[in-house]
Amino acid sequence: MPDSPRRRRDPEARRNAIVLAAAELIIEVGVDAITHRMVAARADVPLGATTQYFDTLDDLREAALQLLVSHVEVQMQRMRETLDADGATASVIAALLSRAMADVQSMQADRAVVTAAVHDPKLREIARSWSRDLVAILEPVHGSARATAAAVFLDGVLWHSQINDAPLPRHIIETALAGILGDDSRTT
Repeated sequence: MPDSPRRRRDPEARRNAIVLAAAELIIEVGVDAITHRMVAARADVPLGATTQYFDTLDDLREAALQLLVSHVEVQMQRMRETLDADGATASVIAALLSRAMADVQSMQADRAVVTAAVHDPKLREIARSWSRDLVAILEPVHGSARATAAAVFLDGVLWHSQINDAPLPRHIIETALAGILGDDSRTT
């Protein structure tokens, strides 16, 4: 009887599947609620595979959070590019935020990282850098105080949408931003 070809394992693909599963679970149940067993079941790998690739649950959580951070940073870069190209007006910002809130996965990734940042100093610094980046984008056009107020307002809008399971209507965001930014160029 001829030998059947053995299926080769792809260790990097398996590791990536484990990290992705952990990231999805962090979004769904929170960073502190995930377990090796949950991650293994979601990744469809043996339980021992999670400890084969990650010495501790904290190592696995960190890898998953870094994946989520990368996702949010891609979204932040897109926002920077749009604001640079289209202007940092209340209308443009409200449109960006409305699109972002329609992307449930991105919203959940952002909130999972920011929630974890409350207890994790490394993540807290990353979350702060996102706010500083937004202020830096808005400041040349609107000044420091207005840029800071707008960044705080936008954080609040994101939290509101997560808590209420529905985003604020774009016109409300735009009207409030126009008031914060002193922006009379908004559309009504």
